[in-house]
Amino acid sequence: MKLNYRIVVFALAIIFGIFFSIPSLLQTQDGKKVNLGLDLQGGLHMLLGVKTDEAVKSRIKSIAASIKHFSERNDILIDSLKFDESSISFTVLDADDTKAVQKHLSEIEGAVVAFEGENISLSLTPEEVIRTEKQAISQAIETIRNRLDQFGLAEPIVARQGEEKILVELAGIKTQEEEQRARELISRAAKLELMAVDEDRSARVDNMSVADAAEYGDIILEDVKNSNLKYLVREIPILDGTMLTDAHVGFDQNNRPLINFTLNAEGAEIFGDFTGKSVGKRLAVVLDGKVYSAPNINERIGGGSGQISGNYTVMEAKDLSIALRSGSLLAPIYLMEKRSVGPSLGADSIKASMVALIGGFVLVIIFMVVYYRLAGLIANIALVANLFIILAVMSLFGATLTLPGMAGIVLTVGMAVDANVIISERIRELIYQGVSIHKAIEDGYANAMRAILDANITTLIAAIVLYAYGTGAIKGFAITISIGILASMLTAILGTHGIYEMLEKKIQKSKNNRLWFGIKG
Repeated sequence: MKLNYRIVVFALAIIFGIFFSIPSLLQTQDGKKVNLGLDLQGGLHMLLGVKTDEAVKSRIKSIAASIKHFSERNDILIDSLKFDESSISFTVLDADDTKAVQKHLSEIEGAVVAFEGENISLSLTPEEVIRTEKQAISQAIETIRNRLDQFGLAEPIVARQGEEKILVELAGIKTQEEEQRARELISRAAKLELMAVDEDRSARVDNMSVADAAEYGDIILEDVKNSNLKYLVREIPILDGTMLTDAHVGFDQNNRPLINFTLNAEGAEIFGDFTGKSVGKRLAVVLDGKVYSAPNINERIGGGSGQISGNYTVMEAKDLSIALRSGSLLAPIYLMEKRSVGPSLGADSIKASMVALIGGFVLVIIFMVVYYRLAGLIANIALVANLFIILAVMSLFGATLTLPGMAGIVLTVGMAVDANVIISERIRELIYQGVSIHKAIEDGYANAMRAILDANITTLIAAIVLYAYGTGAIKGFAITISIGILASMLTAILGTHGIYEMLEKKIQKSKNNRLWFGIKG
């Protein structure tokens, strides 16, 4: 027996496979492990809808706030600034300021502006409305994914389903409390707004209707702790959460949790200008339509930072800060479908899958040994190495194993064996023709290589396409197939060739082709 580079590479691959597979096989505390998907360990499956019309309304409201701030900063007097779900209207009191206002409005993307003397109205183009609705869905997917990544779950699946639906799969959710917490984190709008309290009319808030408040450009909001306590605030906010750059948990002097937030440069400037002009008045900190606090402004507040205090636990404060950091949802989402997969069902799936995998694996091993004898045993060694390498690579990358992924492993086993069957048949044909063992092995691998490469490359291309355009379980199948193909190229071709080279002299000396290749002669 002699060593060669092929057997050395093969041996290193086996060591690599076994070493990095151990954490997953033994479920040790240390080391990277394969994550089990929703169908294997249980969890939560949800289909969410997005209220895209609310995104358009939010965009209109944001433009109104921009107009208000522009006019105040440039000492432009405007009156009757109002907005509804699709348009904004206001009046410029000084005609000399119309050109400056017109220039500002022309810089707003997708806006249609109409002038009737000093009366100005603004709406969005149909194309901009569609773009805003599509952006709301894309932003919701990204925001939900960011929140779940910070939540601590392994590889949550968040993907677009159709045009306006979002698929969310959370593996590892086992208790009702975890499910409720995840659902609240996903669905929370986390829309932060800083709004001016209407001090002139706030004393009458308990006797005012929504329509009465609207006549003054105000809205009525409830206190987050006490629904009987109401605030009358200006409908157009001073600034909103789009200007937020950071949010994290802190504690007040009584060791109660609160949220510290930081604004970007534009937000800090707006915040500073407003507080400087509003000393002695109140500023309401509003989150998702509830007033968390309404402190008095004692002086100009610079630096662009503030706090949100409330009666919540440390865990609630943590989840709220996650929601704020990941960004507010441009449009509310709602639950269309929910399905829970229990751990017991996942265990049954694992059991059934393992029976299929082990059963198929054992049958293949028996067939190869019976039909090809020692050549079949060599192929089986490559097959075992192939499984270890697949598991090791998936563990290193923290990949998620799903039922389709296990089906991909079973398919990979068949493909790896198929390569060795082609090689063994080519070697047997050449031995029948009376060539030497050395030539039969070398030509057998050379002749089989084209067919094996063609089959593996085409399958690998198909797997890449499935991964690029598939979702959830389809990606899991594509990943295992791709890793399995690359591993089988190493084990079934390079590895077995190295073993034959190492044992070549022994095969020639024995002259027992039936023992080595399962043929007479």
